[in-house]
Amino acid sequence: MNESTGKSGTTHFGFRDVPVGEKQKLVGAVFSSVAGNYDLMNDLMSMGIHRVWKRYFVATAQVGKGDRVLDLAGGTGDIAALLKDRVGAEGELVLGDINGAMLRVGRDRMTDRGNVRGFEYVQCNAQALPFPDASFDLVTIAFGLRNVTDKEAALAEMLRVLKVGGQARVLEFSEVKADWFKPIYDFHSFQVLPRLGKLFARDADSYQYLAESIRKHPPQDELKAMMEAAGFARCDYRNLSGGIVAIHTGYRT
Repeated sequence: MNESTGKSGTTHFGFRDVPVGEKQKLVGAVFSSVAGNYDLMNDLMSMGIHRVWKRYFVATAQVGKGDRVLDLAGGTGDIAALLKDRVGAEGELVLGDINGAMLRVGRDRMTDRGNVRGFEYVQCNAQALPFPDASFDLVTIAFGLRNVTDKEAALAEMLRVLKVGGQARVLEFSEVKADWFKPIYDFHSFQVLPRLGKLFARDADSYQYLAESIRKHPPQDELKAMMEAAGFARCDYRNLSGGIVAIHTGYRT
């Protein structure tokens, strides 16, 4: 039994227990619903700070000119666009996302920005990646791991497709550390966010799920232990904004 599933073959979809086989479909429906308003969703969830987190995530990544990078849950292209200058014209960026609607939004957005050469789009499941072993110098996943049903399988796949010496990086909402801030953050997540989702995107339920999914995601030390168990070396994490999000790093040796 892995971390994501229960004894009765259930897993969590937000605070609900659902059959393991149904979670992927339910998560897919959420992201198909919010695909057109993804930037708005991130602004509402992070109070606008997600752009700063993403820039720091990319700026501190181990990546250079000519590298090949896989960005999982990368449908809208935010991380890949930021990585473009770092890998240069000779580098390659593969955007992988299980959700076709998200991937189309990202492809159209990247094309509109003039980002065509050096980008590839692959609809794929993070738990079973369609790439050979040791294919990438860097694997990233930003705000996507918490939506994966079997996180252990996804981490194992990330390790498998990394080259020796390659780096994996996970940017994810995590556990707030300051006790005084927790009730404020909970109020924003469960009272304000769904109402904003209903007001701006006419979709309160998806935003409620996204807030719940953050609370069900493994906190910092637990996710670090999961990466170590998957076989990553030199695992570490850095909290941003008091633990609202954390950047996890591991290497293939």
